[in-house]
Amino acid sequence: MIGMDWDKIRVFYAVAEAGSFTHAGESLSLSQSAVSRQVSSLEESLQTPLFHRHARGLMLTEAGEVLHRTAREIYAKLNMAQGLIQESRERPKGPLRITTTIAFGSVWLAPRLKEFLEANPDIEVTLMLSDNELDLSMRQADVALRMTPPTQPDLIQRRLMTLHYHVFAAPSYLVEHGTPDALEDLDNHRLIVFGDEARLALPNLNWLLQAGCAEGCRRKAFLKVNSTFGIFRAVQNGIGIGALPHYLNDQTGNLVQILPEVNGPEVDLFFVYPEELRHSHRVALFRAFIARKTEDLAGS
Repeated sequence: MIGMDWDKIRVFYAVAEAGSFTHAGESLSLSQSAVSRQVSSLEESLQTPLFHRHARGLMLTEAGEVLHRTAREIYAKLNMAQGLIQESRERPKGPLRITTTIAFGSVWLAPRLKEFLEANPDIEVTLMLSDNELDLSMRQADVALRMTPPTQPDLIQRRLMTLHYHVFAAPSYLVEHGTPDALEDLDNHRLIVFGDEARLALPNLNWLLQAGCAEGCRRKAFLKVNSTFGIFRAVQNGIGIGALPHYLNDQTGNLVQILPEVNGPEVDLFFVYPEELRHSHRVALFRAFIARKTEDLAGS
């Protein structure tokens, strides 16, 4: 790179990630003054400041943000290359970062990972749970289990199964408030639904507020929550009635399905990964593992 060398970029990246010369120095085993000199030298060669220096810490300038994004991409590709090289040995080895929603990851996926980890002890798994989609093309994660198909052209997808939504309540709620026998009875019950901040891409997200209502009618929510897992925990604790994917109760068995003839939205589950990991043994192993496990879930 013109005007830049790798050692200085490495130091700059550590500072940008850590937010201070001191913490970057600790991670690099360098003194604070040595880190500061390297960054200043890089700024001089580029003829532009990369950080705003404040008493409370460091903040990237516009130029610093551009270089930080580029350095992060370089590190992500280097990590991927390292993993692919390690996989050239007989036994798959290296990091595998998996992302999915908080509910699916906590309740369904995490309990099943023991089998995969024990069968592949050299694969270093990180489970990243978020209802916000991480950017696989920017290598924020290696593979994703998503409830919506990807729109980016450089991502490979495989549909795994369909998640079915039903209506559930806790036994304690039904003892206190009674069991609705028809959709119209929901007018007199406490409904737990998604809040406006919910990021799950469900069709007709809060269908429970309108199901069985007269045209134009809409029930009032008793509680709004911004995630499926939050609704699940609220229903478990007897706060009210909620619509949930079937796998949640399959896992716990402590809820009662009410109005069994009522079916909510159907959501497809996809296995997604970047095109550049098409030949990764780690990804292939995990893809086969998840395919087997979701076949069991689909059949339950």
